[in-house]
Amino acid sequence: MCARKVHTDEPDIDVPLVRRLIAAQFPRWADLPVTAVDSAGTSNAMFRLGDDLVVRLPRIEGAAHDVAKEHRWLPWLAPSLPVPVPGPLGKGTPAEGYPWQWSVYRWLDGETPVGGRLAAPHALAADLAEFITALHRIDPADGPPSYRSESLAARDAATRAAVAELSGVVDTDAAIATWEAALQAPAWPGPAVWIHADLQPGNLLTVRGRLAAVIDFGCLGLGDPAVDLIVAWYLLPADARGAFRTALGTDDATWARGRGWALSIALSELRYYRDTNPVMAAIARQVIEEVRIEHAQAAV
Repeated sequence: MCARKVHTDEPDIDVPLVRRLIAAQFPRWADLPVTAVDSAGTSNAMFRLGDDLVVRLPRIEGAAHDVAKEHRWLPWLAPSLPVPVPGPLGKGTPAEGYPWQWSVYRWLDGETPVGGRLAAPHALAADLAEFITALHRIDPADGPPSYRSESLAARDAATRAAVAELSGVVDTDAAIATWEAALQAPAWPGPAVWIHADLQPGNLLTVRGRLAAVIDFGCLGLGDPAVDLIVAWYLLPADARGAFRTALGTDDATWARGRGWALSIALSELRYYRDTNPVMAAIARQVIEEVRIEHAQAAV
């Protein structure tokens, strides 16, 4: 069976393909069992390789461009971070009808956190703040721009188009009001910093409720630190966001931009995935609602 497709232009990716690729390019692992990983991820198809490895094959060309970046920068960033991140062990090449580079990584244990069902939300908020602080402090010299390195203003047309397309699905008046408030926040005045840029539940792993690893660095690069605040609305309950913000020392402008980033990304995801990825769509709906509520409360 092929991996469930979420993009119209995905190649066929299945267990036999992975076995052929491993046998031809990494024969030392050819005897290890291969099993598909059930994931709501949209950029890569993942397969367990034995007990300790995972194979990641990009689903689309854009994700394939991230392979070299992750192999270059993750080993350099990892020693400065408080939790494990993927460790690349092998870079595969196009073959067997598969068109792009792909990767073998160490498998990282943990569970994907689910908003509303967190075992220790305040402790997790502290863990996330520690990770983000550490990442933002790493020397940005020679780092590439993030996939989300643009300003909020540069996303205005696309965000408004998503709102229009979601008429009848979301409260469009509230979405526009919240978005316009975020656009009024002052821009980041400092230099660009290292950002993960996609701190969503599916890219986090927890053990006993605490942050155990951060994965999927396809959006990695330099940008506005506000982008990494999206996790506040993508995962944390309202009563843990205050502790998260305090631990980060985030000012009003950065918080407002972070809220705008969360809204813009969630609107785009709901527009794109509402018929193909129910997990992503449900998370996006919840983010839009959480942002709406917080903005309404702040306006009182």
